[in-house]
Amino acid sequence: MICDFGLARVEEPDTSKHMTQEVVTQYYRAPEILMGAKHYSAAVDVWSVGCIFGELLGRRILFQAQNPVQQLKLITELLGTPSLEDMKYACEGAKTHMLRRAPKPPSLSALYTLSSQATHEVVHLLCQMLVFDPDKRISVVDALAHPYLDEGRLRYHSCMCKCCYTTASGMRQYTSEFESTAPQAFDDHWEKKLTSVQQVKEIVSLITDEKELDKQDLVQAEFDDMQYIIKLIYREHVESKGQQLDNLSRLSGRNSNSG
Repeated sequence: MICDFGLARVEEPDTSKHMTQEVVTQYYRAPEILMGAKHYSAAVDVWSVGCIFGELLGRRILFQAQNPVQQLKLITELLGTPSLEDMKYACEGAKTHMLRRAPKPPSLSALYTLSSQATHEVVHLLCQMLVFDPDKRISVVDALAHPYLDEGRLRYHSCMCKCCYTTASGMRQYTSEFESTAPQAFDDHWEKKLTSVQQVKEIVSLITDEKELDKQDLVQAEFDDMQYIIKLIYREHVESKGQQLDNLSRLSGRNSNSG
């Protein structure tokens, strides 16, 4: 599961607005961002997932560089030198730097060496995700419909899922929807109301205070429970001691009478 959203940003539909380049961990950063694109789309996420996919296959980071310039060098060693058309979103300085270097041919066949599991379908999907030009990069919808994922999805639903079942006759009854969907789209309207850093700080402070109050309530509840348990133990102890004294008194009385 991909769950580190520390450098995540909300997508901006207005292409005239500039977007921050402080997004995505460098190893998984798409080339258009590395080359200074002022605006980008969800295609940067497809690139990141492609990098992670390659990393899972090879058990090592696919493009592990010390800085953005070296990152681009590693990318071009695999994909080859991009054309001017492929660099249409790059800033002029990045284009000049790229064209100044000796042209490199693509070496995508190296992806087959990542793992023994790197089949033709695996490499085909990787090649469509790791495309320099974001407009030519495969979309999320098309990637999910790729034969490699279709085959894996079928294998999962054939024996491991909980939404399908095997009938008494041994036939597998499949669900109508292999791909799970959220009941409703993510709503980020509350974020759009935050127009200043001060507002964000106030919201964070409010949430922190609420959590602290909840924590205090929990501690108090645990303390009350402990007091109740101690009282029960003490009561049982007193009652036990009282019973023992009664027994001793009765025994003492019997001894006196017998004497």
